[in-house]
Amino acid sequence: MSNTHLDVDLLSQEDLDALSERGVTLPLRYDQIKHYLPHRYPFMLIDRVTACSPNNWITGYKNVTINEELFNGHFPDNPIMPGVLMVEAMAQLSGVLGFISAGQTSESGYLYLFAGVDKVRFKRMVSTGDTLVIRSKATRSMRDIYKFECTAHVDGELACSAEIMIARQKVADL
Repeated sequence: MSNTHLDVDLLSQEDLDALSERGVTLPLRYDQIKHYLPHRYPFMLIDRVTACSPNNWITGYKNVTINEELFNGHFPDNPIMPGVLMVEAMAQLSGVLGFISAGQTSESGYLYLFAGVDKVRFKRMVSTGDTLVIRSKATRSMRDIYKFECTAHVDGELACSAEIMIARQKVADL
């Protein structure tokens, strides 16, 4: 997979400086992502964050593998990633953008919770062996509610798009 597909080439020096100020070095791998997402296997759906412009956009990916539990039942003879998990992966990546933008991690006492989804469209099946490249762009924020335009592609072909809303919550408020 080339850097063009992972948006590394879109990063400006300003983006790199903003990431450095927040202590973020790309790409983010599992051991780093787990500080931004409270999810763990089998529900952490982001394998790598490849590019990020704080307060603007983020790119990451999910490798879809046959050994994931969900494929025992969806569907055993024709493994297809459920659309709801593609949407969840978009929400998780958006949460990582929220944390990085705020200069925080999930250890800071906050969570970014799925608050809503609009305009979901599924355009292509995603199956084992695919790499789902996910992009999230911040479009609006009001208090602790954030809205993102998200897409997921396989081999440059659109698989899913959605508008995702997430809410920042203090852990003690849950």
